Amino acid sequence: MAGHSKWSQIKRKKALNDGKRGQAFTKLIKEITVCARNGGGDPDGNARLRLLLEKAKEINMPLENSQRAIKRGTGELPGVNYEEMTYEGHGPENCAIIAEVLTDNKNRTVAEFRRLFSDHGGRLGDLGCVSWLFEKFAVIHVPIQSTSEETLFDTLLDFNISDIKANDSEFIIYAEPKNLAIIKKKLQEISIKPTDAEIEWVAKSSIELPEDKQERLYTFLTALEEHDDVKNLYTNAP
Repeated sequence: MAGHSKWSQIKRKKALNDGKRGQAFTKLIKEITVCARNGGGDPDGNARLRLLLEKAKEINMPLENSQRAIKRGTGELPGVNYEEMTYEGHGPENCAIIAEVLTDNKNRTVAEFRRLFSDHGGRLGDLGCVSWLFEKFAVIHVPIQSTSEETLFDTLLDFNISDIKANDSEFIIYAEPKNLAIIKKKLQEISIKPTDAEIEWVAKSSIELPEDKQERLYTFLTALEEHDDVKNLYTNAP
């Protein structure tokens, strides 16, 4: 398991520092709407919705925004009908890319994606063309100053943890997707607050990419990440 790439770290730092709260709100509102439509508007009975509402609180999104999104999802308020789509392809330097999107017009979105890939030296492919290079994991980020690796292993011993990695600022926990909510709850019980907790595509291995080729790739990934319809973006870039 390759784990999180340099791109993942750049993306997380950028999200924290660039102040694009409006775009973050818009994307999260879409997710809440679709989640409520698919699983109901009661957070007690919809674990994914509960996680999204916690995320909304963490980024200081007004409560009324979340409530309206839920009501649009359950049909109590009129709203746009978003579809969940997954696109796969190869970016510059032949890196593999998976983009999860929420769109109200899939024909428009796929046309824009084809243009983005083409303009940056990549190509949009068919579903399944690169997903075999990834695995799905529950990925939980914990500030490194809040605990120790030994404490994490001891606390989560019963939850089939696949791996725990560390960098300068955080521990990254990898586990079975079905255990995401219960792991987050267990950590909160011992006063450890994750900074992020999602089900993600994690690359099985990373491609080799010289330093002088990385800027072109990261420019492309940033353009994709900033597309309004993109919910999550994954790559096997180093």
